Amino acid sequence: MLNDFAAIMGVTKDKRFVTARHSLQSLWKIGLAGERQKQMLLSGLALRFEQAETEKNGSLIRFDIIESLCKLYDRDGNEAVKQAALAWIETEADPKYR
Repeated sequence: MLNDFAAIMGVTKDKRFVTARHSLQSLWKIGLAGERQKQMLLSGLALRFEQAETEKNGSLIRFDIIESLCKLYDRDGNEAVKQAALAWIETEADPKYR
């Protein structure tokens, strides 16, 4: 996983939006594999969250990222995951999507 993570993150930008969303919705499972994988996942999702702001359907992408963090937190209870999600939510300018 450590060697292939960049390729997996590339799928989150697939030209077929449904494929991109499904991959985002499943990424949280990587964080359960270990601390290195969790940190790699958080870094990758942080970058993807920022990039999504200017993309078409960016709000849906950002929602999927936050949902993945929620699922990861529910499974492993790591407070850093929760704090990351809350911090990213605060960066959302539109109150409707917070």
